[in-house]
Order: sequence, then structure tokens, then C-alpha cells
Amino acid sequence: MSSLVLRNRSFFAVLASFVFVVSTFLIPAPALAQGTAFKQAVAEAAARDKDIAAFYQANGYEGIWTGKGRDRNRRAALVQALKAAGNHGLPSARYDVDGLQAKMKAARTQRDLGLLEVEISRVFLQYARDIQTGVLIPGRVDRAIVRKVPYRDRTSYLTNFEKSSPKGFFRALAPRTTEYTALMKEKLRLEKLLAQGGWGQTVPSKTLKPGASGAAVVALRDRLVRMGYLKRNAGKTYDANMTKAVQQFQRAHGLAQDGVAGPGTMTEINTSVQTRLQSVIVAMERERWLNQDRGRRHVEVNLADFTAKIIDNGKVTFETRSVIGHRERDRQSPEFSDVMEFMVINPSWYVPRSIVTKEYLPELQKDPNAVNHIEITDSQGRRVDRSVVDFTQFTERTFPFAMRQPPSRGNALGLVKFMFPNPHNIYLHDTPAKNLFGREIRAYSHGCIRLADPFDFAYALLSKQTNDPKGLFQAKLATGTEQQVNLKQPVPVHIIYRTAFVDGKGRTQFRRDIYGRDAKIWKALAKAGVAMRAVQG
Repeated sequence: MSSLVLRNRSFFAVLASFVFVVSTFLIPAPALAQGTAFKQAVAEAAARDKDIAAFYQANGYEGIWTGKGRDRNRRAALVQALKAAGNHGLPSARYDVDGLQAKMKAARTQRDLGLLEVEISRVFLQYARDIQTGVLIPGRVDRAIVRKVPYRDRTSYLTNFEKSSPKGFFRALAPRTTEYTALMKEKLRLEKLLAQGGWGQTVPSKTLKPGASGAAVVALRDRLVRMGYLKRNAGKTYDANMTKAVQQFQRAHGLAQDGVAGPGTMTEINTSVQTRLQSVIVAMERERWLNQDRGRRHVEVNLADFTAKIIDNGKVTFETRSVIGHRERDRQSPEFSDVMEFMVINPSWYVPRSIVTKEYLPELQKDPNAVNHIEITDSQGRRVDRSVVDFTQFTERTFPFAMRQPPSRGNALGLVKFMFPNPHNIYLHDTPAKNLFGREIRAYSHGCIRLADPFDFAYALLSKQTNDPKGLFQAKLATGTEQQVNLKQPVPVHIIYRTAFVDGKGRTQFRRDIYGRDAKIWKALAKAGVAMRAVQG
């Protein structure tokens, strides 16, 4: 072989190398023949994640991100979604879109591309799960949040994405509810307000009443104007317009609507834009945890709002006030979803073991006739004669009896309870303690949900299965004995906790974080990388 031929071959080899380097530099994620080196790199990198490994093993270790044509569209759609992650209150830094783009540009060899292929899939899966079902695992934040998050199979994300329109797939990931959309809109509004300095000066007073005047009233006026509850004016007196504005504010914050800016109202008025924004971001995370079909007809209990609602096809068709679990840790109402199957009219109250041993046993040890409106029963349900029992011999652990309150108007459950059997022993029910419903903060129960209008609630539920729901209910009630009425169509029940939500007229409502759960969620989100943003104009 002549030296000329050798020189020509050397020249073409160098030229080919030069063309390869230039082409890979100019194309962010080049389409190269996916040969052995590429597939080996994919297999090696994917082995660290069983779901990613399963996907690539099933498709023969072919790439879906690092080629030309459709792959380029997929990369562009992913980058666009990642750059908008902050709009959803997601931890943008977790996805490091700039770093990912840098890796796309830096890939040179088939091995580089194989490793990049898997890295893109890893980021994609993290984002997809975060935006669809939440950044956090609820029970790790607070054990009373026992919600079963509807997680999707991770491999299915990749499988379905490969078959879908990239942009359409990303659009479908976030909750597609009017609530989520409205919360996002409110988030952007508050971010713009934050950039503009919020609502201005706080009101330097604990209480202001109609008729008052002075600097504090001016500060209240200006703050209500910036919040949108009062038209801009030069008034310096707490007049009728200001009273009406305060009432509107109170209505939007779950406060007594007396038009007086008392201590409770003033605390809410002086709450910062940052705090409200945190509530909205937390509400969006909570909405992702419940990203599932809630039922065409369902019951929604918002613990923070002290309400129970029946919702039909997205519209509230019945609403009543509720009393929820006490703020004490072991009496707080949990958050979960289940299905209501029946109601019991004239119910007996089978006293929970915790109440029997912690509250009633100490009283019985002092006086065997204590709490005598409640029966003591043995393991076979037979009534026990108190006079022959020495209650002092028992401890919380060894107490062998149960306790039951027979049906009556004074029964702790009132005259009806609504059952969705669950391991938490939580249900909705009537109560003889009607006075509690007039209070602003209604956290007094041992965990169950008491309803202000239980009969009307029952009529609304029964209206789907009888033309005379009131007549049916009242006939059962008149017997004075325990009566079970099954729901022909069981109704999903969702016990939620939202300090920020949007009402039926599209207005954002805020409530107090009575259990401190949202504060824990915000802290966990911030730790995960969710950042507070101030958005210009």
C-alpha cells in the first residue's frame, strides 16, 4: 500500500472526526446511530432505577429523547415544562433544567448520549410525579394526614409519553380541576402583589369599631383598598362603607360578620401577602394529593372551614356547618377519603376505648354511679351491674368492659349518624350540643364530624333514592329504635383541610391553620426547594 493511500485514509479519518465533533456541538441532542455503546450506557445507567430499567429493557434500550425529529420535540416540551415548574409551586431547582440543557449540549459520544438518555428520563419522572400527585408524602409531614395518594406507575409515565403528543402529555399531568386552575391564578396574583410591596402598612391597632377615626382607621382604609374590599377614597372615618368592606373581608376569611375589626379580624387583616401565598401553594400541593375522580356526587368536609358539603357534578347542592376534632393532638380529625354506605337513625353510641379508659374509668373509680346515662357492657354485650364491680382494680390496659349510650335525644351522636366504615372510627353525626355551631372556631369533638343540620343532610342524601326523603327519614325516626338505612348509591366522602380555597363565585377564601398542618407542609415544601417568588408586572 502506497504512502499516498495511507495519507488519504488518515486525512479522511481526521475529517470524519472533525465533522462528528462539529455536528454534536451544533445539535443539542444529536441523532446518532444507537449502537452497542449507546445501549450499553443506557442499560448501565438505568440499572440504578428499576422502573426506568424496566422501560428500557422492554423497548430494547432504544432512546426516546436523544435523537432527531420527534425526540427533539420531546426534549423541547420537557424543557418548557420544567421552566414553568415554579408556576405550580414546584421545587424548580430539583429538576435543574439549566444543568440538563448543558448536558445535552456537552454530549459527544454514543456513551454520552446513552447516559444522557437515562438522565432525561429520571428528571422527567421526578417532574411528572411531583406535578401530578405532589412533591411530598403526606403522612411523613403529619401522621393525621392519612390520605392515600393516587400514585401512578412510574414506568407507565414513560410508556404513555412515548405514544403521546409531548405538549399534550405535559398539559394533562397537573390536576385538571377548576380549583387547581383558580389557585394557580391566585398564586400569580399574589406573586405580583408581593413584587409591588404587598398590602402596605399594617394597621397599628388591636380593635377598631364603626365611628372611629384617626391614623389607624386610615391605615385600615388603605389596606382594605389594596386588598380589593374597598374603593379608593379619602375618608378618615370608620363609616358605613368601611363597615361593609370589613364584613366582606370577614366573610372571605370565615369570621363572624359583625363589621367590627376586633382582635381576630385584625389579625387576619394584618396577615402578610407572603403568608397568604404560602397557603395557596400548600393548597395546590394538597390538590395534587387528591388528583383523582372524586365522584359525580360526593361529600366534602373541609376541616379548616368547619363545613360539610354535598357536591353534585361540581356544584355545591347542600352545605352545613360542622364541629370537628379538638386541637389537642390525639383528638384532631384526620384527613382521608372513604365511601358512605349507610346512615343509622336513632343510633347507639358505642364509646371509643380511648374515651372509656382515659375519661370515664377515672370517674367510675371515684364514683361507680358516674356517667350513669351510659351502660357498661361485658364482652358479650350484656349490661353490667355497676354496684358489684370494683373499678379501682382496673387500669387503662386491663379494664374489661365496653360502654354504650342507648338511643335518645341526649345521645352523644344525636339522632342520626352517617357511616363510611374506616379504620379511624370517624363518621358524621348529629349532636345535642347545638350551641357550638354558633362559634367561630368549632373544634370540640373527639375527632368525628358533627353537623349543624343533620336531618336536612339526610334528606339531601336520600333524595336520590326516594320521592319522599323526609317522610322516609321521619318514619324511621318515630320508631325510637335503631334503624339502618342503606344508600342505594354509596357516596364518596373526602375529609380535607384547606386554608386557601376558591368559592363557587371564583373568590379566594382563607381560613386559619387551626391544627398547624399547613405550616408543617410549607416547611417541608421549602426544604424540598419550593421558593417564594415575587413576579414583576
